[in-house]
Amino acid sequence: MVRQFKTLFGKYYQGVGIELAPQRVNLVQLRKQRQGLKLETLTSVSVPEGVFVNGQITDPATMAELIQEAIAESKIKAFRVATAVPGRYSIIRLISVPAELDDKELQEMVLNHEAGLYLPYPREEADVDYQKLGYFVDHDGIEKVQVLLVATRKEITDSFIDTFEQAGLQIDVLEINSFALIRTLREQLRQYGPQEAAVLVDIEFDSTEIAIVVNGVPQFSRTVPIGTYQMQIAISRAMGLPVSRDIELLYGMSIPLTPIDDEEKTGVPEMNPGMVAMMRVLGELTDELRRSINFYLHQNENLEVAQIMLAGPGGGLEQIDEFFTQRLSLPTSQIDPIAALSLQIDEEKYPVAQRPGLGVVLGLGMREVR
Repeated sequence: MVRQFKTLFGKYYQGVGIELAPQRVNLVQLRKQRQGLKLETLTSVSVPEGVFVNGQITDPATMAELIQEAIAESKIKAFRVATAVPGRYSIIRLISVPAELDDKELQEMVLNHEAGLYLPYPREEADVDYQKLGYFVDHDGIEKVQVLLVATRKEITDSFIDTFEQAGLQIDVLEINSFALIRTLREQLRQYGPQEAAVLVDIEFDSTEIAIVVNGVPQFSRTVPIGTYQMQIAISRAMGLPVSRDIELLYGMSIPLTPIDDEEKTGVPEMNPGMVAMMRVLGELTDELRRSINFYLHQNENLEVAQIMLAGPGGGLEQIDEFFTQRLSLPTSQIDPIAALSLQIDEEKYPVAQRPGLGVVLGLGMREVR
């Protein structure tokens, strides 16, 4: 079968957005209307253990069946889709090249020369794309154009293409998770100035993707191997319970804001072992987030962090926004992509706590909207 994969930035086609994750296959279809966007369908299908591991599709046949199940449950006809690969296998860089290059010269320089300078693996093992962002004059008075360079391993993109082909679908848009999330939040991100950075913290099943965004463009990205599953493991082991992939246990907990070390001083009752274990995992995630922010700010002294925005399945945990605000001394909020896009949704099926986990799939749906 001839592959119809376009580029990492892609073009707009009629179809649906499909997000593949370790726990769920999420599918969405949006349509334009006078007031904005209308949610045609939103479906989630559970993914068994071992199908999607460490950001990779390890059982393409089963994943293809799950995609078909989501399509059938949605009662829609789809051929072309938008999807995304995890940020952990991607390289995102802002580069500057001479402004006098024509389009063909720019393409040659970026794809065949500049890309090789930033890849930790051979150029032939990568799918690379780029997008021109704008012109500027550097410190030497030379006009240049800023380019966003994106690359991911061919083996990852190939596995996604193969899986969707098995499901009878064509990928027209294949991008990075963080790009889809930025698209969902673009109106909120516009409120920040050129010297203000927003930090997107996408707490997924087995990892957290951190993206620092300025002027709607990702400037820095990093993946931390801590997600909701690591929290579940810590709680289960501390309580002597079997480990579950179901996040409902976490949604039923309220994260305490008093540091564990201060319990004796404040007279706060001792927390149960499961909560103490979860707090330690959150403490590790906080430390990694702090390191990422400090690393970026040390290289960009004129910038300040205006907001931390929590997304992903773990982004909706009760009081997690207040926890990060307290520990990092930075304003933190939980995103609500449903409210951000003014969509109507089944409140019982998708309660507020679960909505931060819909940021990526809704962003993918926006690529396909018509």
